Amino acid sequence: MMKMSTSKGGIFISFEGIDGCGKSTQVRLLMERLKKENIDSILVREPGGTKISEEIRTILLSNQNNDMASRTEALLMTASRAQLTNDKIIPALNNGVCVVADRFKDSTLAYQGGGRGLNLDFLIDLNNFATCDIDPDITFNIDIEPKMALHRMTSAEPDRIENAGIELQEKVRNAYQEISTRFPNRVFTIDGERSISGIHSTIWEKTINCINEKN
Repeated sequence: MMKMSTSKGGIFISFEGIDGCGKSTQVRLLMERLKKENIDSILVREPGGTKISEEIRTILLSNQNNDMASRTEALLMTASRAQLTNDKIIPALNNGVCVVADRFKDSTLAYQGGGRGLNLDFLIDLNNFATCDIDPDITFNIDIEPKMALHRMTSAEPDRIENAGIELQEKVRNAYQEISTRFPNRVFTIDGERSISGIHSTIWEKTINCINEKN
């Protein structure tokens, strides 16, 4: 029988993947399971999560800003992340709360690095500055073919990044694969074409093991 515990040390879990990969569904299922098991946890999303970060999100995703430069996009993303880390993530972890993030620093490496062609090493340093060198304990990368992800997407009004098309998503997927290779001790890639319940079972097993190992 799997051992259970509450998060005394405060673990940090992030979810990544291209748009339409099923990431948000898995985030919801994990939060429901953590609540059911009485594990103190909070959910944060990117970009956003605080008043300032949500204002930045509006700028980033607005279809009126299609002329936004790639460097501007990267700086705004990390600015939003810096505020979220300061206001929500660090306090929660210090209080022993499990933090679940619907995207974190790997999104900048994948979208602004792989997708927009910015230097990956520079973005890693920028991310570390914005987040006070905080990394998730475990990152779940939900991997799926961009064509399948596009078929799944149901948004009536795609945002600026979603509207960039399948070519961007293919670059982003390739970047996530590179990130998984670069950070093998943290990033765990899951086949996004598996069943929803099967993916959740794998995520839950990895999550509870991470909690128990830390405590």
